[in-house]
Amino acid sequence: MKDKGIRHAYYTLGLLTFILVIGSVGYIILGFSFSEAIYQTIITIATVGFEEVHPLDTRGMWFTSVLVIFSIGIFAYAVTTLTRFIVEGVFRNSFKNTKVKRRIDKLSDHVVICGYGRNGKQAVNELLEHNVPTVIIEQDEEIVQSLRDTPGILYVEGDASDEEVLKKANLHRARALISTLPVDADNLFVVLTAREINPSMKIISRASMDNADMKLKRAGADNVIMPDKIGGQRMAKLVAQQDIVEFIEIMLLQSVKNVVLEQISCENIASCYDGKSIRELDIRNESGANIIGMKRADNSYLINPVPETKLLKTDKLFALGTRKQIGQLKRIISTEPSGPVRV
Repeated sequence: MKDKGIRHAYYTLGLLTFILVIGSVGYIILGFSFSEAIYQTIITIATVGFEEVHPLDTRGMWFTSVLVIFSIGIFAYAVTTLTRFIVEGVFRNSFKNTKVKRRIDKLSDHVVICGYGRNGKQAVNELLEHNVPTVIIEQDEEIVQSLRDTPGILYVEGDASDEEVLKKANLHRARALISTLPVDADNLFVVLTAREINPSMKIISRASMDNADMKLKRAGADNVIMPDKIGGQRMAKLVAQQDIVEFIEIMLLQSVKNVVLEQISCENIASCYDGKSIRELDIRNESGANIIGMKRADNSYLINPVPETKLLKTDKLFALGTRKQIGQLKRIISTEPSGPVRV
């Protein structure tokens, strides 16, 4: 672990400093000057074979012998440890970790991903594609090293079920947490701890066992995903409704002529449009995007809303179109018109 390596470095430097101080004080007592004492201690510790600064009397020979016996092992340990640090890049990794930590400390409204396995990696890729700031918590050293070598990736090394590790990910300012750990018990502990740290954020957890989803929801998870169950359903639907499944997969997971399905909040809708119908805004002709669904304030959903459906500030829209069309739709509903609103 990185922290253990740094502790070894400090411990090694402390031992070298201790033996240097003991040797220097001893030679000063034997009549050496301060500079002579330090020089004599260094050549004795390093066993380089240089001649003594001054001829040693009996006391000096005994002191030098004891100093060599105790220091030769410490010096060899220090050389071995520092060489290993250089070869393994511990100092470089520590510097990179410090830079990443500073960036994480400045984050807000980000998403924390616990575990960078198959599910975690897919979640990270999807979030980064939508420019959502993401912090990964992972304890596998090899995976952490690959994250460390990947530009732009923010990570925390450690066990996600540890409260202090979660806090290092700046969890109290995060918008959401996704726990993709392979063991349900670990996910349960993560959900409990995360909900205590940040009661208002959205928590999504993975589950493997059939009865784990209810326990995770009682612990504080807003949504529980069971990859095995979803995989089985998808395989069955590929037999019964192959074209529909492939169409949805292409629409959601692949980039086809830059077409995306995006959620748009009406929170910032222009006041003149609040309460206007989809027909009155002529959204399809004005932007090119299609509103294929809505979520109302009571958490109910409208699929393929009729043109007479009125938009409210509490609504969320699900729009299908190119990124340019989606951007145009956002501008239309959030910009006050310069002239009278068309009805």
